Amino acid sequence: MYVSDASPEPPLAPTEQAPTGCGPILSVSGHAAKNLRQQIFEAVRAAGRTTRADVTRSLGISAGSATTLSAELIAAGFLREVEGLAREAGRGRPPVALEVVPDARLVIGLKLSDQVHTAVLTDFAGTVLANASQPTPPTRKSLEDILAEVETLVAALLAQAGCGVAAISAMGVGLPGLVDHPAGHVVWSPLLRLRDLPLAEALQDRFGLPVQIDNDANMLTLAELWFGAGRARSDFAVVTIEEGVGMGVVLNHQLFRGSRGVGLELGHTKVHLDGALCRCGQRGCLEAYVADYALAREAATALDRSAHNRQSAHALLETLFAEAKAGNESARTIFSRAARYLSLGLANVVQLFDPELIILSGERMQYDYLYADEMMAEMRALTVGGGRVPCAVELHAWGDMVWARGASALALSAVTDSVLGERWAA
Repeated sequence: MYVSDASPEPPLAPTEQAPTGCGPILSVSGHAAKNLRQQIFEAVRAAGRTTRADVTRSLGISAGSATTLSAELIAAGFLREVEGLAREAGRGRPPVALEVVPDARLVIGLKLSDQVHTAVLTDFAGTVLANASQPTPPTRKSLEDILAEVETLVAALLAQAGCGVAAISAMGVGLPGLVDHPAGHVVWSPLLRLRDLPLAEALQDRFGLPVQIDNDANMLTLAELWFGAGRARSDFAVVTIEEGVGMGVVLNHQLFRGSRGVGLELGHTKVHLDGALCRCGQRGCLEAYVADYALAREAATALDRSAHNRQSAHALLETLFAEAKAGNESARTIFSRAARYLSLGLANVVQLFDPELIILSGERMQYDYLYADEMMAEMRALTVGGGRVPCAVELHAWGDMVWARGASALALSAVTDSVLGERWAA
């Protein structure tokens, strides 16, 4: 298994260096579903800065089409011509390149959680211009509570950036739970007291902006697809372990949500009939054995302490981990048991989706028992592989803001489809 720091927190302001690009790096066939102008725009954004000749080659189109359509994108204010690509020795002037006009559109990405809410302001090229965060009371909230907290956070973000909400084109929001992305409804979330709430519509009414919402694990998966290790991969899965257990899956360079947008809930797949109680109200879910509250529940028994105070849960887990490292057999057993359940869950992911890569992420992955060699070996043993090369597994230690950055990718994608897909039909 490869362990990576994945990326530091995204820069807070653009630099003088050439842009590195964002978004999936697609093959010719991967672009086919969109009109050619949008394909050209997204190819330029993915490259950061590129020539028309490179766009021609990457999309498999004629030079005339690339020239004509890029000129239309320039006239519309979405692309611009720049110089600065390195030239070959003795070849004269460097070729004129294309890049996205960063301030053509601005979007906000938000990650909501019961510990801290985070937000980023991102330009059309995918560069983070500002970020903000605020701690949240660890209690279940009403819809109005969430709206008020988001309003406070967005105000702080925009104050830092020195712009108003009128400059923003869209907002993307990720939160834990079952989220009906197409409908904009939260079916269930540990953050909210009630079920089936129209969060996207409520946020749109509050801010006067188009709003896209999704499960937070999908937001982290979008961060990998747009900014991380998944940019050039056609198929991969991201499994997160924090307050809950989440999963996002990319198939053919696209986030897969299921037919109703609420699929891929790995944490609520059943690993033990009539087993431990999950916070969703059912029993035997994977996260009831692996997530924060499950480990804290076990730790309270092993260390003879109370797990009812949510604010002490992290301290309790840190103590449990220290005890395990010091040789406390009860503490080691708790982590080993959780790792065995995780290996079962990961084996099921491999068996169902056959991804090129599984990325493990989330705050709990600091506990090395959960990704020890024994767990990986058990995952492989539980997978019917037929002698094939086993699925690669990597650990990515992202910072808190990456979840919000993934939410900004959700907003960027929606804005791009809106201004280029609908405006210029194929």
